[in-house]
Amino acid sequence: MNLTSLDFSTYAQWSGILTIVCFLLAILAFILQWGIRFRLVGVTGFMGVLTAGLFALGLGLFTHTVIPGAVRFALVYDNGATQAVITVPKSITETELDATLRQAASDLYSYGRNSIGGDNNLTIRARVLLHPESGVSLPVYLGQVKRSLSNRDSEQMQIELFPESFAKLENYAKDEKIPKNSQLEIFTG
Repeated sequence: MNLTSLDFSTYAQWSGILTIVCFLLAILAFILQWGIRFRLVGVTGFMGVLTAGLFALGLGLFTHTVIPGAVRFALVYDNGATQAVITVPKSITETELDATLRQAASDLYSYGRNSIGGDNNLTIRARVLLHPESGVSLPVYLGQVKRSLSNRDSEQMQIELFPESFAKLENYAKDEKIPKNSQLEIFTG
């Protein structure tokens, strides 16, 4: 389920209405000296905080950009600063990899990332794992993208695809007969 800013705005409206109802009920409880009047003050305060949070989320504090043509990927390494590695399906094409690298650059950008060693770029490398023989895993890096850590809206990404790696992948695919819609393989060891 994908929540949008519009959904949070709707939830904030209903939460605001419920907060007003709780507030009026708390006033009524004080006028009539009900035993639960202080509990109603607590409920009203909680509803006010909840409404404020939903309103803030409705302002669009998080956005998710969808890049057309991108395929699913899994994050396998992230040092939290300037380097990350994703894994992609073996059946990926160069145009899909370009879109997927752009999607990963958008998804992994964060204001909390800091540069290490003066490098002010986030480098994301895309790889697949090949198994030339039983018990042996060979990572093949298909491409990488470098994007600025200081400017979220910067469209100046340096995307580099490695044609020799695609050639290696094609040769491996001929030998192994990889199905066209092979599932994402995640290396955990």
